[in-house]
Amino acid sequence: MKICVLVKEVPDAAVRKRTDPVSGRLDRSGERTLNPYDTHAIEAAMVIREAGGASVEEIVAVTMGPDTAARALHKAVSLGADRSVHLCDPLLAGSDVAGTGYALAKALEREAPDLVLLGQQSDDGECYTVGAVVADHLRMPSLTQVIKLEVGDGVLRCERQAEYGYDTVEVEWPAVIAVGDAINEPRYPSLKAIMGAKKKPLDVLAAADLGIDPSRVGGEHAAAQWIAAQAPPKKAAGMLIEDDDTDATVARVLAWLDERKLV
Repeated sequence: MKICVLVKEVPDAAVRKRTDPVSGRLDRSGERTLNPYDTHAIEAAMVIREAGGASVEEIVAVTMGPDTAARALHKAVSLGADRSVHLCDPLLAGSDVAGTGYALAKALEREAPDLVLLGQQSDDGECYTVGAVVADHLRMPSLTQVIKLEVGDGVLRCERQAEYGYDTVEVEWPAVIAVGDAINEPRYPSLKAIMGAKKKPLDVLAAADLGIDPSRVGGEHAAAQWIAAQAPPKKAAGMLIEDDDTDATVARVLAWLDERKLV
């Protein structure tokens, strides 16, 4: 069994997120890291390998992004991936969900995995839909919000969070599975794994290497185009009532609520 894990480089959670006023894209000039939701997907792949229910020959981390995204791949390898694939090409910059899913699917076609895992969302875009787009291009079944995953003989038994409770679903693999963060607790990489991550195989691919149609990727061909952005209006300052006299304070609060027909 071959498992590919889709990962993404995102701005660090501690960095204030800003929009580039020229391009309308997220400003990624600050500190960046591996998308925390994707660490659950890597851990899920490791659990499948260690459980022994299926013979996992290889775990491959796959990403699409600029040169800096290689650091996210190094982190993915330190967490357990055997090697990584980096789809890196200026032609892909600004791709929307449809373009991103299409390009990633082309990279996955080259790998021919039995199972594709990814986190339920990215920490920046939070669109939840990349897995479904990838699955559509690969003509594979797709599930989201999976919190339990068991691999059988050609079958995946999944428990997923639904709006009212949980669903248990069986799908044949190959399949694309987006895991929820409740599925596991990702392990910490060992010092040895961190030091050895940069020595693991890393394939860097351009769009032309995968036969990607330039008219289907990039910001210029995105279905949704950024027009403008503005900060939300500031909220008016609230009224502060100091409790010098409790009876008077209560009376003022009740009067304020009554004036607005809240009591």
